[in-house]
Amino acid sequence: MLSRSAGVCFAMLLLATLATVPVRAQDVPGIEICTVEKTMERRTSCLQSNVDFLQKTITKLTLDQQQKLDAANRQIDALKTTVAGLQKTLADLQAAQVKPVEDPKKKQDAPPAKDSK
Repeated sequence: MLSRSAGVCFAMLLLATLATVPVRAQDVPGIEICTVEKTMERRTSCLQSNVDFLQKTITKLTLDQQQKLDAANRQIDALKTTVAGLQKTLADLQAAQVKPVEDPKKKQDAPPAKDSK
């Protein structure tokens, strides 16, 4: 276990190391308030930056939505094919079921055969 003074030294060394790491400001894209700019050139640049950001955002959202629509259309086509196959199977099963049911009914409706003794 570290002694108290060693722990304090370690903490100070850690803080000193973190303090010397240069921190870079990042320009986060987004809508800026351009009315605070004093000069017309800076205000125009700010507005153009906002326009560029909005155009990029709209383009990205358009592409995302188009991909979702394409995926949904592919899924709809697959489901249509599945439904068509199920409808055919159902029709085949109903046709197969109708034939045996008709034969016993015809036999019951037909007059019984008379014995000729």
